[in-house]
Amino acid sequence: MLLGRDDERLALDRLLAQARLGHSGVLALVGEPGIGKTALLEHAAACAGGMQILRARGIQSEAEVPFAGLAELLRPALPALDRIPGPQASALAGALALEPATAQDRFAIGAATLSLLSAWAEEGPIAMLVDDAHRLDASSAEALLFAARRLVVDPIALVLTVREGEPSLLDGADLRVLRVGGLGRPDAAELLRRAGAAPEAIERLYRATAGNPLALLELAPEAARLSEFPADGPVPISASIASEFVRRFAGLPDPTRRVLLLAAADDAGDLATLARAASSIGLDVGDLAAAEQAGLLTLDGAHAEFRHPLARSAVYADAAAGERRVAHTALAAALPDRDVDRRAWHLAAAAIGPDETASRALEQAGERARGRSAYTVAASAFERGARLAPADGDCARLLLAAADAAWLGGDAERTLALLDDARMHATEPLLSARIDHLHGHVAMRRGPVMSGYELTVSAADEIAAADPELAVVMLAESVLGCVYAGDRRAGLAAAERAMALADRHDSRRAAFFAAMAHGMALVASGAGEPGAAAVRRAVGILEESDELRDDPRTLVWSAFGPLWLREADAGRGLIDRAFERARSAAAIGVLPTLLNHLGRDQATTDQWPAAESSYDEGIRLARETGQRTELATLLAGLAQLEAKQGREDSCRVHAEEATALCDELGLGLYGTWATQALGNLELGLGRPALSTIHHEAQAEALRRRGIADVDVSPAPELVDAYLRLGRREDAEATAAGFVAEAEAKGQPWALARAARCRGMLAASGEAEPLFEEALRLHDQTPDLFETARTLLAFGAHLRRSRKRVRSREQLRAALEIFERLGARPWADQAGAELAATGETARRRDASTLDELTPQELQIARLLADGKTTREAAAAVFLSPKTVEYHLRNVYRKLDIGSRDELVATFATPR
Repeated sequence: MLLGRDDERLALDRLLAQARLGHSGVLALVGEPGIGKTALLEHAAACAGGMQILRARGIQSEAEVPFAGLAELLRPALPALDRIPGPQASALAGALALEPATAQDRFAIGAATLSLLSAWAEEGPIAMLVDDAHRLDASSAEALLFAARRLVVDPIALVLTVREGEPSLLDGADLRVLRVGGLGRPDAAELLRRAGAAPEAIERLYRATAGNPLALLELAPEAARLSEFPADGPVPISASIASEFVRRFAGLPDPTRRVLLLAAADDAGDLATLARAASSIGLDVGDLAAAEQAGLLTLDGAHAEFRHPLARSAVYADAAAGERRVAHTALAAALPDRDVDRRAWHLAAAAIGPDETASRALEQAGERARGRSAYTVAASAFERGARLAPADGDCARLLLAAADAAWLGGDAERTLALLDDARMHATEPLLSARIDHLHGHVAMRRGPVMSGYELTVSAADEIAAADPELAVVMLAESVLGCVYAGDRRAGLAAAERAMALADRHDSRRAAFFAAMAHGMALVASGAGEPGAAAVRRAVGILEESDELRDDPRTLVWSAFGPLWLREADAGRGLIDRAFERARSAAAIGVLPTLLNHLGRDQATTDQWPAAESSYDEGIRLARETGQRTELATLLAGLAQLEAKQGREDSCRVHAEEATALCDELGLGLYGTWATQALGNLELGLGRPALSTIHHEAQAEALRRRGIADVDVSPAPELVDAYLRLGRREDAEATAAGFVAEAEAKGQPWALARAARCRGMLAASGEAEPLFEEALRLHDQTPDLFETARTLLAFGAHLRRSRKRVRSREQLRAALEIFERLGARPWADQAGAELAATGETARRRDASTLDELTPQELQIARLLADGKTTREAAAAVFLSPKTVEYHLRNVYRKLDIGSRDELVATFATPR
């Protein structure tokens, strides 16, 4: 019977009641050892009548066994595996060793866990109870956390217990936490009376233990020993309980102590295994009966379990190092063949100095863990195997494998530390090159970007003779880093080396990466026409090769072509294809990058709400996955979109965060994006003087960094602002340089902006053909906002020329586009110009689509495109019920009631 705990019980009862009503909830019970967390978990289990129960417990000995905790937790729900999306089902089945595994994105198992829980919840509400969650293997903890963050309206309650001060999945997770303290004085007194404590000792025991239930029960028989502690202060609970367990351990017969150490060294508690291990060193597992009588563990059929984790820790810590090694050796030999991973760790614990057998066993364990996407577990196995490797070369090789697994697991700091260690042991040039490649790869995503460039280029030179295709890919990655950093000279040098290497080897992959990198480097250097030709060549290679298009390694790169060309048709289907592949494979790690490119594409067409949705999802995933480079670029892109929309507060917040990240990471190009966003914001809001400050700063930053791509130049905005301020000479000088650069590039997007600048500066009789030329060029690009900017400038020119009828035609068109896009400040400017012609603008009613949140819009679009609820849920890593919840909000906001109406809403031009 649970004493007291009224607040905790109320919280648990409410959580379970809400789950029965269809509302998800998570509660983490956090407290010191012995405080009663497990008792509260048992209370939750007892109160979960009518609910399906999933239970698991973190076990120290399984902390390095891939997905051990998740397998225990999900076992009853596995019959629902065939009801979740196929790629997710395969990923989860592989992770749980139900079928052959293939390495997946580290979040794919979390997405599959969410889908499985949601599918099983269709049969009834679920109570998930996880004890000692801080001891879960890292892969299980990560998958569980991914699912927990996305539980909204499924009938699922998750209760976790976590030891205070221990690292766990709660760290940085923003899950609901309830800290469990000691019992109140009356409840503690009742507990002690039931335990037979002397009445005169109750108050002293209470003060000494601060109401910790385990401490009360363990110390009650020895109340006299409390004189060891201060009269008015609490005892150090863990230390006092552990010392009590050690005292009991020391009083046992020697055979019992030795068998008990076997149990402590393994913690799995399988009596058959313990019996074999005991027999191999001349002991009898039956001697554990004395330990049970001493209150150290319980024996239940085929299982032995320590009374408390502290009892196990105390027994293990009190044994001599040699005794522990003997125990681990015996256990390694006694484990059944299926427990190869646990055997490897026992061999490692038994080793003294280098041990080739243990090292190889751990390497194999690491390979199995990596194959099941348990990257954190794999990193630990490879690292421990490296420490036991007799040869420096093997040590370096395993440390590199550990670093690679740590990077795939999202632990950048550990990756860099392992790489530094691997470099010290590397004896072969090719291995050193691979170490530098991974180090450079990490640096280009975490900063400083150019240090990553140097490492990657150096590594490519070392590896070029042995693996030219990989060297080309590495050089292409370094070019991308230069683009991010805004170092055009370094980028062009690396791109030319990639081209030379690709030309000497017959490889379509090498040809694609070299051409795309060369095109980007040329464009960034101001050589727009040959750069565009190289990008088109890369797009052509990709479009002709199913193998390349379907290769996960080209997913991100396949989106570059249309973004660098800014043409209406070139390669645009590649973005959608890459995005769909990433979603279907739950490749969450690459999604922030793809969402960045997709958002940029949507923001430079007429899909602004979709762009906001893409940026929003990308930012959330980038924060969750720790991808700071992508976070910076996404924030800068969102700030630019918000500037055009006139969303002043959010634009400034996002631009400020993007600027800080870009400065820290060395992302020179994207830092100018954030500055440009502020300039565009001020120009749209009619503050040309403030706009020039930001745009001039952007132009200077581009000049200083040598970024010569005319597409990122703020010259057209400066021309507009200078003319509004009466600074015609400045406008003319700025326009002259921009026009020359646009003509050198020869691409329609830049040429259209150049023609607009010339039209704004031309004499009355010469301007109209220039504006008409700009509009003709705009028709070759998907960027409606720039088209509307030209229509506005053209209409304003015609009005000033007293051609009011023709002016109204241009201004109406500009107003319609600005309003359709949601560019409110620019719509206000067009409306004011139209009013100056004598026509009152009929303002478009605000679209109800504008009322949708980014996530609601994302879900609505998926469903309008024909996806089922389950397909949409899998695409955005939510449960079907959560998708239905958002869909109800969509219906309410749009005042519709069916999928047909939803399809019609999104089919209607806005």
